[in-house]
Amino acid sequence: MIDVYAFATPNSLKVPIALEELGLDYVLHAVDIKRGEQRAPQFLALNPNGKVPVLVESGAEGRAVLTESAAILVHLAETHDALLPSTGMARARVFEQLFFHASAVSPAYGQAGFFKRLAAEPQPLALQRFEAEARRVTGLLDATLARHPFVAGDAYSIADIAHFGWIWRHQFPGLDLADTPHVAAWHARMLERPAVQRAIARVNALVPA
Repeated sequence: MIDVYAFATPNSLKVPIALEELGLDYVLHAVDIKRGEQRAPQFLALNPNGKVPVLVESGAEGRAVLTESAAILVHLAETHDALLPSTGMARARVFEQLFFHASAVSPAYGQAGFFKRLAAEPQPLALQRFEAEARRVTGLLDATLARHPFVAGDAYSIADIAHFGWIWRHQFPGLDLADTPHVAAWHARMLERPAVQRAIARVNALVPA
């Protein structure tokens, strides 16, 4: 049995997309971060870091809890032998993009969006820094997608799923994908995938009406 604790966030979306692509059944549980539910004791018992998503697998061998979206994607791909090459440079390229996403794309997008939309007081220097970084890393991704149909090469992988989480929310940091046409085209192709459509619908349904 697979349980996923999540909300309609860029990082949360990645896990349902992978599960939908793999054709796995799962139960999605809402953790309303707008109401601070990620700081509730029952959630902190799952993830002391107080962040979504969290994957919980229960079976004959017991119960396993896994946090961090990239780690969850790798676990699912390796367990089900899909969305990740098994050996060689092709596998390394997927990890290269996962690390690039975790170290560069996700922080830049998140911080730019925070200082643009959520900061209690204007912080022009911080906003300038992170908006520029968000544009820069998206430009690097655009150059990659100019050479290949997917972010790690010729095959769809968990690296695409990882990047899509934040590109899906590109308006949060105020980015216009028209400035990066290859990213825009890739984003449009991703949105056409039935698994992506199902995952988006499920995480959006977690938000109270």
